[in-house]
Amino acid sequence: MPDRRHTDRAYEHELEKLRELVLLMGARVEEMLALSIRALVERDTALARSTIPMDRQIDQLEVEIDELCLQILARRQPVASDLRFVTTALKLVTDLERIADLCVNICERAVELSSDLETPAQGPIPKMAQIAQAMVHDALDAFVDGNPDKARQVMERDGAVDAYYAQLFPELLARMMSDPSVVQRSTRLLSVGKYIERIGDHATNIAEMVVFMVRGEDVRHLSVVPPRD
Repeated sequence: MPDRRHTDRAYEHELEKLRELVLLMGARVEEMLALSIRALVERDTALARSTIPMDRQIDQLEVEIDELCLQILARRQPVASDLRFVTTALKLVTDLERIADLCVNICERAVELSSDLETPAQGPIPKMAQIAQAMVHDALDAFVDGNPDKARQVMERDGAVDAYYAQLFPELLARMMSDPSVVQRSTRLLSVGKYIERIGDHATNIAEMVVFMVRGEDVRHLSVVPPRD
């Protein structure tokens, strides 16, 4: 008969390793997001180009985490809170990987916009970026702390990012109609706005998964999420 204590220790070690890998991936994504926004605002082509390769490291972490999650599910057959933790990690890393992909897109637009005289630091984009960065950070903190209330606060802030994006579109459209020479620049800025809006959506996804992980509640696709007493 196998030693149950040994099995339990090995299982706990696997769960802790999974947690550490997710935190490492989250930290890398946060760093990449900050650098990509900085490259855009400061028109730093070298920074944008040096940030893009970080995506490969994040992709590798996603693969490693996926493999560990599947191994735990197959060998340990977790239940209850452990099962929710593993399945949340399995889904969460997909959103993190997509945020990294969007950071690559931002860096590519930063290179294209670097020679423009007008800095992207003007207008709604920096405000959107600030909120989206904070949402990603707080969603990951909520995951680490197992804090559904903080996760709900992240979900509530997604509307602010959407509102700034809704403001950006008519502004850029008006510019393009009045001055055809700015069409290319404006379409690139509009793309950046869309990338940031999608980052906010992914942060919201992570926050929703945290609520499920802690409380077992599926709050996806709900327009109003009432607090639980």
